[in-house]
Amino acid sequence: MQSNLKLNFLLKKSRFEPGMGSIIVRLRVNGQRVEFSTGRKCPIEKWDSRRQSFKGNTLESQKFNQYLKELELKLYDIQSQLMRQGGDYSVLDIKNTFFGEGKEVHYLLDVFQDHNRRMKELIGAEFARATWVKYETTLSHLRDFISEKMKLKDIDIQKVNHSFIVELEYYMRSVKKCSHNSTHKYLRNINKIIRICIKNQWLQHSPFANFKTSLKEVNRVFLSEEEIDRLAKKTFKSERMNTVKDTFLFSCYTGLAYIDIYDLTMDQIQLNIRKERWIFTKRRKTNIVCSIPLLPMAEEILEKYNDHPKRKDANKVLPVLSNQKTNEYLKEIADLCGIDKELTFHIARHTFATTITLTNGVPIESVSKMLGHRNLRTTQHYAKIIDQKVGEDMNKLKEVLLKKRSMGA
Repeated sequence: MQSNLKLNFLLKKSRFEPGMGSIIVRLRVNGQRVEFSTGRKCPIEKWDSRRQSFKGNTLESQKFNQYLKELELKLYDIQSQLMRQGGDYSVLDIKNTFFGEGKEVHYLLDVFQDHNRRMKELIGAEFARATWVKYETTLSHLRDFISEKMKLKDIDIQKVNHSFIVELEYYMRSVKKCSHNSTHKYLRNINKIIRICIKNQWLQHSPFANFKTSLKEVNRVFLSEEEIDRLAKKTFKSERMNTVKDTFLFSCYTGLAYIDIYDLTMDQIQLNIRKERWIFTKRRKTNIVCSIPLLPMAEEILEKYNDHPKRKDANKVLPVLSNQKTNEYLKEIADLCGIDKELTFHIARHTFATTITLTNGVPIESVSKMLGHRNLRTTQHYAKIIDQKVGEDMNKLKEVLLKKRSMGA
């Protein structure tokens, strides 16, 4: 445990100026002591050694004592900064920092907070709000780790090493109960902050240099043709449930995320050169432009809402409910339709990629563009699912061929 700093002002008699003395400051930490001049002199008879101050209440004494008080506060502030770094420090560190001989200190949480502040200001221009929220969550986990496990308010980035990253990963998975992939994404966000520090030459080497982690492949869930048909044919007594069902199916037929359907207006549905209706929009999450031909099933859903007030008043394509209400109704819709899957708009996008497009021979490059993916690798995850389906279909074919052979024999 770091001992408290002990600070005293002392008068040292001058050998060259009789009756005068120089005021020095003495610092003690853990039995170590260092002294240096304050740059102030005082008549010996005017110095109060008990109060460690200039006697009297004149303007001269007030200015003198104010200087000493400010000096004292500055030295204690330096001590606080060194404590925030973690590890031991000495009185010499305090002295060197005071005289500008110490290195400039940059703290991890400070840099992270500044990054998030800048990101928030650019929401809608360069970043989606959801991206900023993920970085805020990462910062929260990091702050808790530094506070709970290291007993610090912040940490000097120079102290962030390989061991720090390993312990942080374990903390997220054990204490915060984050999944493997969530932990990977949080660490990836922190690595971005580390790269900022390196680019600013605040850090020489990355603590992630020898740290290896990767995303585990997730088994992506999607609806079959039979399940989509079951949804499409189901009619509910509740108008709101029918609206949620239609919004979900519209996502299955277009690949648009919930927020992109929420934002979609009739102005974004236009005719192409062949006089076919297409959706021309920009994904809010990635800011990537998407061009999506409207399938007949999607057209039918749009026609149902031609006279809806939201279409007339706000020019909205569909009267989309709030995200919370939509998710609540989707759970109930799944139960009523006998679908043993948790209906989400992620599943709707997966369904568009697999059951609607790839399974029916649409090239993966076209699917990737319609989904608004930054690169083809993201879309290739869906292709693996299609390969699995091809394998299942071939097994069925084998059974048919074997049955024919046995009948022929």
